[in-house]
Amino acid sequence: MKQNLHISAAFDQPEFLQNLVERLAYRRYEIGFGNQEMPPGFKALETSSTETYVSGTMAIDFPADTETTEERINMPFITCFLFTCIKGKTDPYQLIWSSSLS
Repeated sequence: MKQNLHISAAFDQPEFLQNLVERLAYRRYEIGFGNQEMPPGFKALETSSTETYVSGTMAIDFPADTETTEERINMPFITCFLFTCIKGKTDPYQLIWSSSLS
């Protein structure tokens, strides 16, 4: 018998995390890699990354013994995330990658 699980996560301070990623994406200085000459078909990119700890609660909802009720497990977490932005020669920085490092 298949059982469906519903897994969700809630960050403790989402505004702080959003602010951190926006500052990463809108930094004001460039090293100059985006202006380098590249072979045909390739594009030079500036990169910007930051590593930060994030905390929150992960919730797992699953069916209980009866068909009409569900049980929930709430599990607090603290994990490290890596956020990376890229920027082309004339493009703005864009968030392209985020990954939990745990």
